[in-house]
Amino acid sequence: MAAATADVVIVGGGLVGASLAIALGGSGLQVRVVDPVTATAPEQPSYDDRSTALSPTSRRILEALELWPAISGEAAPIRTIHVSDRGGFGVTRMQAEQEGLDALGHVVPNRVLGRVLRERLAAQPDAVQSVTARVESAEPGPDAVHLTLDDGTDLAARVVVAADGTRSALRERLGIDLRETDYDQVGVVANVTPARSPDGRAFERFTPEGPLALLPLAGGHCSLVWTVSPQRAEALAALGDADFLAALQEAFGYRLGRFLRVGRRVAYPLGLSRSARRVAGRSVLIGNAARTLHPVAGQGFNLALRDVAELAERLHGAGRRGEDPGAPALLQGYADARESDHRRVTAMTDGLVRLFSNRLPGLRLARNLGLVGMELLPGARDGLVRQAMGRGSRLPRLARGLSLESQHG
Repeated sequence: MAAATADVVIVGGGLVGASLAIALGGSGLQVRVVDPVTATAPEQPSYDDRSTALSPTSRRILEALELWPAISGEAAPIRTIHVSDRGGFGVTRMQAEQEGLDALGHVVPNRVLGRVLRERLAAQPDAVQSVTARVESAEPGPDAVHLTLDDGTDLAARVVVAADGTRSALRERLGIDLRETDYDQVGVVANVTPARSPDGRAFERFTPEGPLALLPLAGGHCSLVWTVSPQRAEALAALGDADFLAALQEAFGYRLGRFLRVGRRVAYPLGLSRSARRVAGRSVLIGNAARTLHPVAGQGFNLALRDVAELAERLHGAGRRGEDPGAPALLQGYADARESDHRRVTAMTDGLVRLFSNRLPGLRLARNLGLVGMELLPGARDGLVRQAMGRGSRLPRLARGLSLESQHG
């Protein structure tokens, strides 16, 4: 049986785990990314890809990591966000120009993000390596977390990072509880093509069952996330493409003309998941392993990238100073620094879901009056816009567009 040691072991090599590994590339730390899927696994681009809306802060993080140039060619800018309540009179718009920005965000196919991150991860220095394996067991200790991999390797990590998603196996093995709220909703995800190009316009339309989001993609397509009840999701799944597009047309309207095409549809149950702790001993949880949000307002990956930026800065600094990256004070400092951002984003997304999915008499009128108020009084939108763009909290260096290397120069 082989034995190995590492300063940082990242369990999960998806978008979040790979981003953290890349950010630690010049830290001097020995980093291992453990994932059952090889980092060089090929992925074929297709019309059916899922997409992610990146906030301006997330773009700055990717720029600081020198990843954005490889992404930007397939990133569709969001210049206007149109928010409405189906069947109501309330409408509000958020515009990049009013915020002094060229875009409120960018929508990028996940296949593009994944390809760029995989390529950069493969090009990292020898100190950052990828291991194709699963974690069989995890035993916390005072000086290291001892991991057993399914390839027979024993791996001792000075700090281990769980980045393996909502159903994190590592979180379970570490004995960290998960608190879950079931919204009794399902997200139907697909790519659609409307007759009129979205041309930089994103739409968040609230229906009695939940929000319906259409985000612009390159080539005149849109990424659809349609929140419905489980029963409605089953009914939609049984429809052919033409009938599905007709149902979507009825729910959304004709702001983009007639819907012409839909790709493969996938349905996901929606809820709010929060780990009882984000730090436990020498273990840290980031991304969906720490907190999974409802997709309304598209905050999940953006929140996770800010986690990456904060944790990378602290681990990078420890590595360059020759300090213990798993020191309790360092890890607790990370958790404390991220608490307010997590709390605000969770409150915003949870509040939007509950407010706009509620059918109580009189509440619909109040919602529409609120949307009208936001349109007539732009200052009322400022808090929501700041949070959606990742400006709602103290920003670490990467989130300000600064490299981690420059802090040591």
